[in-house]
Amino acid sequence: MAATLRDVAALAGVSIKTVSNVVHDFQHIRPATRERVRAAIDELGYKPNISARSLRSGRTGVIGLALPELSLSYFAELADAIIQAAERRHLVVLLEQTGGGDRDREIAMLSSPRLQLTDGLIFSPLGLSTEDAAMLNVGYPMVLLGERVFGGPVDHVTMHNVEASKAATLHLISRGRRRIAIIGAHEGEVVGSAVLRVQGYREALAEAGIPFDPALICNVGRWHRADGAEAMRALIDTGVSFDAVFGLNDTLALGAMRVAQVAGLRVPEDVMFIGFDALDETKYSLPTLSTIDPGRDEIADTAVRLLVQRIEEGVTPRVPEVYLADYTVIDRESTAG
Repeated sequence: MAATLRDVAALAGVSIKTVSNVVHDFQHIRPATRERVRAAIDELGYKPNISARSLRSGRTGVIGLALPELSLSYFAELADAIIQAAERRHLVVLLEQTGGGDRDREIAMLSSPRLQLTDGLIFSPLGLSTEDAAMLNVGYPMVLLGERVFGGPVDHVTMHNVEASKAATLHLISRGRRRIAIIGAHEGEVVGSAVLRVQGYREALAEAGIPFDPALICNVGRWHRADGAEAMRALIDTGVSFDAVFGLNDTLALGAMRVAQVAGLRVPEDVMFIGFDALDETKYSLPTLSTIDPGRDEIADTAVRLLVQRIEEGVTPRVPEVYLADYTVIDRESTAG
């Protein structure tokens, strides 16, 4: 017969409630107790009975995840990290794609009938803005990701865009580079990842006493590899001198670096490159790409943890939390690492 919570509790020498708390990954449990319960779970091969739990609690054991577009490697890897974080808590993820900044689809997502199959939603919009924050007053638990909506009524997990981009730029400056091009700016953007990362870049230049040159700012429409390649061709054609490139995401940086190499520029001797996101593929490019790890795994685990807390609390009012993940500069061959 399948092992039960009672069996695990008896083997671990704890209460059934303690086993349940470990299964749901509640934070306030002694490490020794947590390890003892997990050992008992592994020994007995215990698997939560999702159907029975749903009948008892009125919950489905499913959480929703709405992301802009899985064709961007960052969102694909983020989805994987969130699914793993959910699985550690014995939850299933229902994944939705909202169309890469399609505002209407994002709004429709907030009232989608499919959400009735879930206990809550992790939502990463690109088409909404801070002016749309009131739309997030929904009747179910939600955690917000990204940099489009600030000051909303729900928990928000994001990254240090300005600080991390400043660190990326200072990394290039520390290697003697002064003519640093940006690839990935969004002309006219007021709130979003691009404008925040350009802000960090400009702060680094100011700190180093390097004049800002708008000719080094390359605007793109989207953040795909082809956009990075096209922006690099345009930059080279202008004849503007540059000795380093900061791609506002890894995908842009990889596309730009390929075009630079085809044009005869040596990396890192002639031009250094750094990206942002720490995609897995950056470890295997030629040369390997220096990048910013924005704390993707931390973002994923924190988002799931906060959502589970909101689900457990029900309608209990609580001030929304804002959580910023730690970042790391990863120095590789493209910056002579």
